[in-house]
Amino acid sequence: MTDKTLDVVAIGNAIVDVLAHADEAFLTDHGMVKGSMQLVDEDTAHQIYVDMGPAIEASGGSAGNTAAGLASLGARVGFIGRVRNDQLGEVYGHDIRSVGVDFRAPTAASGPATARCLILLTSDAERTLNTFLGAASLLSPDDVDEAFVASAEIVYCEGYLWDLPDAKAALIKGMDAALAAGGKVAFTLSDSFCVDRHRAEFLQLAENRIDILFANESEICSLYEVDTFDEAADRVAGHCEIACLTRSEKGSVIITSAGERVVVPAHPIGSLVDTTGAGDLYAAGFLFGLTHGASLERCARLGSLAAGEVISHVGARPEVDLAALVAAELPA
Repeated sequence: MTDKTLDVVAIGNAIVDVLAHADEAFLTDHGMVKGSMQLVDEDTAHQIYVDMGPAIEASGGSAGNTAAGLASLGARVGFIGRVRNDQLGEVYGHDIRSVGVDFRAPTAASGPATARCLILLTSDAERTLNTFLGAASLLSPDDVDEAFVASAEIVYCEGYLWDLPDAKAALIKGMDAALAAGGKVAFTLSDSFCVDRHRAEFLQLAENRIDILFANESEICSLYEVDTFDEAADRVAGHCEIACLTRSEKGSVIITSAGERVVVPAHPIGSLVDTTGAGDLYAAGFLFGLTHGASLERCARLGSLAAGEVISHVGARPEVDLAALVAAELPA
């Protein structure tokens, strides 16, 4: 087994988030399905940006958010993603490195601009995402350093990358490198619409490659094409070593291939402001616990605490030191 100098290496889209509040009419007028993520071209992204109200810009991307959360908890973490050598690319690299993530950034000198995600926040704290993948869409197997991946206990893969053939091949290369080095593969389903697009392949992954699966209630129900959470939970039990299923205010359920089920309530929060990044930070807390010898229950509680922090403010990355928050609210 390769010596593990990192806890987690995440592979995902390097995206700058642009967040603004919007009403239901704005979503309707722009043909958006509330709570979903849709891919848009550069012209559409520009028009939405022009029409948006005052916005906050911050480095994001699902797996990048998880990496930042892990670093805030004190984990040794790396991230693989692609940016363009433009202003947003510099911002992204600076932001993620400044929080302690080893960012391996294949920087494109030409082609599309650095990716951005236009996030509309409605009054119910739901978020609707419009993503221009730009340079992130150029991620390829050549960008995945097998030795870097092999140095981690877990490689964490973002389901959104499955939409792009080269990025999909990059994920497979990363998974294979991790497994060959005695590591584990974690995978997030990302979005129920993403599951709809790739259901058959995601089911094969769950059975054959994924050790740790992350999904929310709608995603896991979509994966198994069932109407209830309980049905989906029964189905996933035989497909991977650990399934981490989040249920918003109902907390989360951890299901293992050995038949164990752990139910953990949501961590109490003062107010719900923005659900962006909730699943990403839950994964960060859980993976931190898992790579530091915690029980499954504590892993889930760490995930709930990290998710609770990020939904209490605008933006998909923690605003406080998560390690200090854990010490104060979840002492070992």
